[in-house]
Amino acid sequence: MAFIELLAPAGDLARAKVALDFGADAVYIGGKRFSLRYRASNFEVSDIAEAVEYAHARGKRIFVTVNMIPHQGDLPGLKEYLLELQSIGVDAVIVASLGIASLAKQVAPKMEVHLSTQLSITNSESMRFYKELGVDRIVLARELNLDTIEQIIDQNVLPVEVFIHGGMCVNYSGRCTLSNEMTLRDANRGGCAQSCRWSYDLHIAGEKVNPSDVPFSMGSKDLMALGSIEAMMKMGVYSLKIEGRMKSAYYIGVIVRAYRQWIDAIHAGLNTPVLYNAIINELKQAESRPTFDGFLTSMPDQNGHLYHPKEEGVVQNFVGNVLEQKDDRILVEMRNLVSIGQALECFSYHQDPQAFTITAMWDEEGQVLEVANKPMSKVWIQCDVDARAGDFLRKKNT
Repeated sequence: MAFIELLAPAGDLARAKVALDFGADAVYIGGKRFSLRYRASNFEVSDIAEAVEYAHARGKRIFVTVNMIPHQGDLPGLKEYLLELQSIGVDAVIVASLGIASLAKQVAPKMEVHLSTQLSITNSESMRFYKELGVDRIVLARELNLDTIEQIIDQNVLPVEVFIHGGMCVNYSGRCTLSNEMTLRDANRGGCAQSCRWSYDLHIAGEKVNPSDVPFSMGSKDLMALGSIEAMMKMGVYSLKIEGRMKSAYYIGVIVRAYRQWIDAIHAGLNTPVLYNAIINELKQAESRPTFDGFLTSMPDQNGHLYHPKEEGVVQNFVGNVLEQKDDRILVEMRNLVSIGQALECFSYHQDPQAFTITAMWDEEGQVLEVANKPMSKVWIQCDVDARAGDFLRKKNT
């Protein structure tokens, strides 16, 4: 099978480095202008430049989202921004406006132009049209099954990118106006309020039909397509895309490493059922919602939706970030409570998870601790495994 790109998200420079270290071939990020998810776009141009340098030194790539649907007042500075991205070596821009695509090709031709899933591209004839405009890659609509994706690829028009993991929009490829109507925040200009995940009372003919203690919502379960990766590789999908620029560094590390491991196992012929189940369990370490496989193998039904918030739940196994290692101790920036005797794992990109038990803890002043329960505090933990700065600690599943 040919090379297939694993493309990961990042909301800031630190998370971009995590994605690259944990196995992504490319990372997509957003600057502070012209990008959707602007609340997750913490990249100044200087940060983008550093991400590019970090990626290129490892033979990897950086894509920048310029994917808002611009109004007239959004256009000033766009040309200069594209020129600046090209000058610092950005490999591609991801766009949802044909106007931005055309401008990028005119003023910054060294960068590839990738068309966003927001354009709802579902067939090869549309791709031929976009190819004539100079587009280099298509991010297919999420509303396609595997058979249709293969038929599109067989037409050999342009490389295609397919979402494999992360949040799903309740509307058609992100074409939602709930946020606009309910909060005056424009989802297609970076302001989605995720109104589909709010809690509602449901009325029919003026009568409330949901129980008082069970509010109604209409969000989708998250996408998880591990079971379809081999099929996508065989049919020639060029890039496998993970959603989640607003996700934590730990989430990115877990998800990227899991898919990297499975892709590499398929290439090596080592993709056994035992490994598959182990990777599924690993993906669950970072889940915040139930998952399903989207449109890939069947038309979603009610089982693909979250109809009330009680179905959501954040996994609380993440303990903290390793800041420093000294002798048999590690300094950890804490996120969740731990205590003496608790079993933990050190999770990193340079080795498989390493388990150990907490036998001693101290605060920064050297005071002995039985319990560490202050988020963002720094705690020294005795550790007898190879833990390094940049690794993550989590509670070990029993």
